[in-house]
Amino acid sequence: MISALELRHIIESGLLPRSCTCSVNPQGSLLIKMIEASSGRVELFVPGVLASDLTSSRAISNLLGELRIEMTARKAICA
Repeated sequence: MISALELRHIIESGLLPRSCTCSVNPQGSLLIKMIEASSGRVELFVPGVLASDLTSSRAISNLLGELRIEMTARKAICA
């Protein structure tokens, strides 16, 4: 299993150049926040992602892809 610290690093660096913070609560779920760099406004807030579901590189990659798609969709709606 991937440690919480390593999982945070993979997710935060996997979403660069976007600003992202990822925290893990004691129950093992992740809270992911995507932050607009220029204003500091939270663009996407995703609570409750289970760290126990992210046991492979494919699972992590799928999560990152879903987050990117969600960000793209939100920008298209706002534009």
